[in-house]
Amino acid sequence: MIAVSGTIGVEADGSVKEDAGAQADRCFDLIRQHIEQLGGHMGDVVRIRMFVTDIKDADAVSAAFSRALKATRPTGTLVAIAGLYDPRWKVEIEADAVIGSGQ
Repeated sequence: MIAVSGTIGVEADGSVKEDAGAQADRCFDLIRQHIEQLGGHMGDVVRIRMFVTDIKDADAVSAAFSRALKATRPTGTLVAIAGLYDPRWKVEIEADAVIGSGQ
């Protein structure tokens, strides 16, 4: 089992995009990289937890979820929270994967 936690949408240069959907896309890209480094792929993801600082961003983050997971449909939870450590961060995503379980 692979657990990827605390993933935020910070770019390689340390910048953070303003758009919550773009932050979520970056989170899913980082999650994919971590899972692939350990021998898995996004089809192995069995659970996603998404945290947003504004529930109005739920649709944009859910769209990023659909883009990243495509036909894979793991269980997922989206929760609105009061805030994250850095006020620029609008999204944090966690993923659990089981290598060999996916498509």
